[in-house]
Amino acid sequence: MPRITVGTENSAPIEIHYEDHGSGQPVVLIHGYPLSGASWEKQERVLLQAGYRVVTYDRRGFGKSGQPTIGYDYDTFAADLNALLEYLDLTEVALVGFSMGTGEVTRYLGTYGSGRVTKAVLMGAIPPFLLKTGDNPEGVDGAVFDEIKAAIVKDRPAYFKDFLDNFYNVDVLGGTRISEQAWQDSFTVAIGASAYAAHACVDTWLTDFRDDLPKIDVPTLLIHGDADRILPYAATAARLPGLIKDLRFVTVEGGPHNIAWTFPEEVNQALLTFLSATGEEK
Repeated sequence: MPRITVGTENSAPIEIHYEDHGSGQPVVLIHGYPLSGASWEKQERVLLQAGYRVVTYDRRGFGKSGQPTIGYDYDTFAADLNALLEYLDLTEVALVGFSMGTGEVTRYLGTYGSGRVTKAVLMGAIPPFLLKTGDNPEGVDGAVFDEIKAAIVKDRPAYFKDFLDNFYNVDVLGGTRISEQAWQDSFTVAIGASAYAAHACVDTWLTDFRDDLPKIDVPTLLIHGDADRILPYAATAARLPGLIKDLRFVTVEGGPHNIAWTFPEEVNQALLTFLSATGEEK
């Protein structure tokens, strides 16, 4: 099982699990909460067939990575990503983030720059700034996130049941674009994640990315479902045009939060078209 060590907690190493397959230009896929790198299966197969090298990894606390009780902030998440890119010595990378993974892409480019990166994809985006404040009236009221944390503490499995129902818009798409078995697979992965991480990550959703966005100097693709109940379209994706210099925007009509699973044809076509385009390098 391939792993890299990105730190320590007391006497134990903090390890990140990754998968590295194929050859060609590397595409690094960064998963969403509360899943793992395996959630990209509908994209990985298509990217490999198109001749790309595909790297996935599990965020600390999730999937097959270590489950520490430290480091649940986007500076650390971006440092974990940087450690992986350096360890594999990847260059000309396309960074593709979904949900929480869009935070890694944004903070990485804002902190480490684009020396290793040629393109970026934000899918189901969390930037620019999710929390409603005096200078961010378009955000979501902080009480919502307090309630989420309280629900996780009270009954984490029950919270994940409700979360995943809205993650896939099961009441609308159940039985057509999301099967009971696929939903159950996501639930199993979610329950297997660190209970500490499941709670701690809620605060990271409130990270302010507004200073990072102008530093993104590579062509960027934004893909977002207009029926997203987890990261509402109006509070996130609709605000990004104008904040990123070179942005293409694909709206998936009727798309829930996890469009990678429910609308793979639209997502994969947009990805392949964007990744294969030439003459757009920084």
